[in-house]
Amino acid sequence: MPSARHRLILKTVLATLLVLGAGAGAAGLALLFGGWYNIGATAQHVPFVYAVLEEGMTRSVRHHAGAVRVPATGFGEPQQLRLGARIYRDKCLQCHGGPGVAQSTIGMSMQPIPGPLVDATQRWKTRELYWVTRHGIKMSGMPAWEYHLREEELWAVVAFVTLLPSLGAPEFREWVAPDRAPDGAAPALAGAAP
Repeated sequence: MPSARHRLILKTVLATLLVLGAGAGAAGLALLFGGWYNIGATAQHVPFVYAVLEEGMTRSVRHHAGAVRVPATGFGEPQQLRLGARIYRDKCLQCHGGPGVAQSTIGMSMQPIPGPLVDATQRWKTRELYWVTRHGIKMSGMPAWEYHLREEELWAVVAFVTLLPSLGAPEFREWVAPDRAPDGAAPALAGAAP
């Protein structure tokens, strides 16, 4: 049986936690209803808010992408990569840029600023890249492409994004060249056999 002293310490700890929780809740409500937090696109989130949002986004994508299966055949083949390059050029380049190509002023003016995708495969698995491409990210400017692209086009752009780390600036520009014929041969990769 706990002594009277232990019960008093327990009551004090619980009361302190309750008061701190109520105070934090009141401060959060004041911030929310007072409109004091600047949500303008010209201001960055404070580091704590950014860290919480980034962690939540990462965990959500990993959870929801768990059931996605990468196609067993055709993924990463030249024809799919050519299609993915055209889609990337037309739909992704302005916000994300590419090797040797900066994002456009539209991409640079977004908050949060869309990250480059040349290192996306270091942060995301292929199925997670597909899920983000298909479903988008709320309040980030990343659209849900499932409403604008067919299933094979979604996988094509994901396949091309997985190719980005191996492309230098000249190869990337060749892949996304607007005057390239849709059925033309795939550009050679640096250091790869033709």
